[in-house]
Amino acid sequence: MKHLITILFIGLISFSITAQEKQAEIKFKTETIDYGTIEKGSDGVRVFEFTNTGNAPLIISNVKSSCGCTIPSKPKDPIMPGKTGEIKVKYDTNRVSPIRKTITVISNAKTPTVALKIKGLVVDSSKASVLEKKNKSIVQK
Repeated sequence: MKHLITILFIGLISFSITAQEKQAEIKFKTETIDYGTIEKGSDGVRVFEFTNTGNAPLIISNVKSSCGCTIPSKPKDPIMPGKTGEIKVKYDTNRVSPIRKTITVISNAKTPTVALKIKGLVVDSSKASVLEKKNKSIVQK
């Protein structure tokens, strides 16, 4: 009977050790990129850098944006444990407006879905605002 209990105990321990699967983990340097105030037509490409801090290859299966004005691109190859990768995001800076967009990253990581954010303001300095025009006319008088 003692041998049976010992064998079951050893079997249970070895089962729990093998049940600990290897898993990828994704860790971003930052989950928000602030463009600040940028000019219309300027470079809209920014990069989210990340590291696979897990113990299995990281596979990013999908990266999508909250609108068509933002185009993300993902790595094609798996990211090995301890290695880094990047997700490039291109925002259409010909749209003069505030930037508030979300990029959703789907992978095989321990946390399979991560929401990244971009923010900022695109301005057109060739067009003066109504307030600036009004102030100029008051100063000139």
